[in-house]
Amino acid sequence: MAQDEQQVRKKEQIYRGKSLEELKELDVREIAKFLPARSRRSVMRNFDVIQKFVKRCEKRTSRNKKIKTHLRDIVIVPRLVGLTIAVHNGKAFQEVPITVEMIGHRLGEFALSRGKVNHGSAGLGATKSSRAQKK
Repeated sequence: MAQDEQQVRKKEQIYRGKSLEELKELDVREIAKFLPARSRRSVMRNFDVIQKFVKRCEKRTSRNKKIKTHLRDIVIVPRLVGLTIAVHNGKAFQEVPITVEMIGHRLGEFALSRGKVNHGSAGLGATKSSRAQKK
């Protein structure tokens, strides 16, 4: 029976000593108390914007519509956990599935705006050896 209890504990999602269900019931300002300092400050300053966004997300999920946003600076709160939000990265919308580990971070951190650069080979005359061949 000890193994069964351990498996249940692993499945239970906890953030700073509170279960996800407890956190989802709290107001946005009350959730700020559990966040790191920088995120807390952002939430306390922009709680109305975050609250409006959360309500919009809940309304859209009830209608089974995709949630698209340009708001990359919004702090992820527990009510958003489990949703998939399409975040604009400057060029296109990237779908970001939200998990418990993302609470306190910003949406833009998970929709990278700069891609990986694959450099090709150097062109003719770009290196000393190819300059010598050029003549």
